[in-house]
Amino acid sequence: MAKGTGKVLAQNKKANHDYFIEETIEAGMVLQGTEIKSIRAGKIQLKDSFVQIRNNQAWISNMHISPYDQGNRFNHDPLRVRKLLLHKKQISELLGRTKQEGYTIVPLKMYIKDGYAKLLIGVGKGKKNYDKRDDLKKKEAKREMERAFKAKNQF
Repeated sequence: MAKGTGKVLAQNKKANHDYFIEETIEAGMVLQGTEIKSIRAGKIQLKDSFVQIRNNQAWISNMHISPYDQGNRFNHDPLRVRKLLLHKKQISELLGRTKQEGYTIVPLKMYIKDGYAKLLIGVGKGKKNYDKRDDLKKKEAKREMERAFKAKNQF
C-alpha cells in the first residue's frame, strides 16, 4: 500500500496553503489507551500541530485528540506531546533538511493503515503571501475553465 492510502481520518489542508511540500514520510505514533479509540472515531485535529526533533527523536506537538466519550479516569490529555516512530536514518535526514533556512516539518494527514494509526508528515518550505495569492489565482482559473467546459457540453 502506498504512502497516504488507507482510511483518512484527518487532513491538514492549511499545510498545503502555507508550505511548498517537497518530501513526505509515513510515521507511526506512540499512543495511550483511549487515544486510538478517539482517532478511529475521527475526533482528531491537525490544524496547528508541528513536528520537532529533540534528542534524535521526533515528537509531534499541538495535535488535538479529543478524550474518549466512554473513557473513565484513564482518559488521556488531549494536547500532550506524542512520540513519532521513525528510523534513525529518516530522523537524521529530517534533521538535516530542517537545518536549512525556511524548512519545517508539518503533519499532512492521519489515516488508518492495516489497523495502525499512521501520520503522513512533510518537509516544507514556507510560502510568501504572493505565492499564496498566485496559487489562489491558478485554482480560480482552473475552476472557471471547468465551469465553462461543463456549460459548453450541456447543450
